[in-house]
Amino acid sequence: MRTVAVTKIGSLRDPDESARGRIGIVEMPDQPLGPEDVRVRVAYSAICGSDPHLAEGFFGTDVPIGLGHELSGVVEAVGDGVRTGVRVGDRIAGNFLRFCGSCGPCRDGRQQFCEHIADYNRPGMAETVTWHESQVYVLPDSVSLRDGCLLEPTSVAVRIADKTRLRVGDRVAICGGGPIGQLALQVMRLHGATSLTLIEPIAARREMALAAGAEHVIDPLAEDQAARAAEITGGRGYDVVVDASGSTRAVRGLLDLAARGGTVVYGAMYPHDFEMPLNLSDFLYLKELTLTGVFVSPYAFPRAVQLLPHLDLAALTGTVFPLDQAVEAFAAHLSGEHPKVLIRCNDLDEGPAA
Repeated sequence: MRTVAVTKIGSLRDPDESARGRIGIVEMPDQPLGPEDVRVRVAYSAICGSDPHLAEGFFGTDVPIGLGHELSGVVEAVGDGVRTGVRVGDRIAGNFLRFCGSCGPCRDGRQQFCEHIADYNRPGMAETVTWHESQVYVLPDSVSLRDGCLLEPTSVAVRIADKTRLRVGDRVAICGGGPIGQLALQVMRLHGATSLTLIEPIAARREMALAAGAEHVIDPLAEDQAARAAEITGGRGYDVVVDASGSTRAVRGLLDLAARGGTVVYGAMYPHDFEMPLNLSDFLYLKELTLTGVFVSPYAFPRAVQLLPHLDLAALTGTVFPLDQAVEAFAAHLSGEHPKVLIRCNDLDEGPAA
């Protein structure tokens, strides 16, 4: 089956063409349908900000490396042992990871550290993908296949909210107006956040946040970030600060924006060799900040499915390329001109949810 894959390891942004990583369409064997498996004809697969990191060899260097973990589609086959009620013809999205349920971390309520987490990590930027039934979630009738491919990033926003331990009325700032930042902003708004602020240098992304319910935006390049934060919060700082930018230039300054006793969540992927200086006396002793991060999204998908109909996703699903133009789709993603880029893997009838 045709699959979008990394065909050469290297930065996709490297100015040296001979060293630059490459994306291509390759033929990969169909995945076997086990008794508890579900085969999905993929409708849309979205490009994630982590995909270029795979090209850089973040998770291994054996090419081709199949891509795609934010997807939606229609079930075309189910194994004879499937017990979740998923049927042929169901419109679904899902979790690209299968948590085994039997290893020590899974049994201890910490699925994100599953010892067999990669067993069903199969590329979904393809004509079909075969997942274990536990990975598959039926979309609400009101959610289109195009919007449904954002279930996985929505689950990340839900997990971020979980890690913040947000209380209704807490003051919240989010750094980074990419897809995760925009989704986290909407989730935090629904969760009762106040003084809801997006910190983002790109004007179009600040406008998108305001349209989605942000009360304030800060341009960190043109404004004094700390002074604006103090103005917005009356000098108290934010009870919750979330980084969704992954920017090594931005993350250190976020600690200064947090209120005493606040929580700072690093909710992005960072260079594996990046180390951030941390004054323990200032931030952990005197301010008693809670610092945490996010890896994957255990226990978040059922709630993310429930949230999808309540989110405004149109601004994130407007740019679509066909599978044959996957290379051009990645170029569009790297340009930064689009809030999100989707690849249409098959032309599927949306039916009543279109």
